[in-house]
Amino acid sequence: MKIVKTIICVLFGLMFINGGLNKFFNYNPVPELPADQLKVMKAMMTIPWLMPLLATMEIIGGILFAVPKTRALGAIVIFPITVGILLHHITVAPEAIIMAAALFLINIWISADNWSKYKPMVN
Repeated sequence: MKIVKTIICVLFGLMFINGGLNKFFNYNPVPELPADQLKVMKAMMTIPWLMPLLATMEIIGGILFAVPKTRALGAIVIFPITVGILLHHITVAPEAIIMAAALFLINIWISADNWSKYKPMVN
């Protein structure tokens, strides 16, 4: 089970690293977006610091999540991003909700698995 968890966490981390790097270097082609999704993307692009911040946090969080020793911290860093992805797919792009839900559930699973490391923060 430990090997499966490690593989899932490394793949999860690599997905976020790739997503963050793509925001900086634009190497993945963007498909045609429906009008409502295009409106959301244009709104996000009007805030000049938002996409670089999101990309940086995805890269840092992805690296932390992929490394077993820092996975608990990575789960916290990535959590608001996975919530945003899930909410975006619930409200604007439901066709990809399965992937968004899977990412969110992996993040919850790893957070629950590391609950003992978070306890000192809430005591």
